[in-house]
Amino acid sequence: MPAYTTQAQLEDRYGTALLVSLTDRGETATGAIDAGVVTSAIEEAEGLINGYVKGRYALPFATVPDPIPTLARQIAIYILHPFDPDAKITRDYEAAMRQLREIAQGVIELDAEGVTPAQTGGSGVEVTDRERPFTEGNLKGFI
Repeated sequence: MPAYTTQAQLEDRYGTALLVSLTDRGETATGAIDAGVVTSAIEEAEGLINGYVKGRYALPFATVPDPIPTLARQIAIYILHPFDPDAKITRDYEAAMRQLREIAQGVIELDAEGVTPAQTGGSGVEVTDRERPFTEGNLKGFI
């Protein structure tokens, strides 16, 4: 299964300095990105995304469709914040969650393989008709 986003993509989008400040949580600061913390946030974001899309799309994706990588980055960077993130990151996270809800509802469609709906075993609609109370024969003289 291809990853929805990577540490390198997070660094490109948000900068190394921000990732260091969010992940270097040890007693003694190393000045480096803690890859384990980043990986954990990415996995959490992927799990959240999968929870929203699994009802409509077959998982895992053969290729990750847009806008999933962007949503994964917005969610992962929000998760990485141990305290309140700034307003921009919060707005991006809220927008990502709104898009995930719209994907789950079918408002936004992804370019991906969908889940096949369950078959009921029926052959379609069955119509039964009762005998007509008014026919040409019993309305003679009125028409």
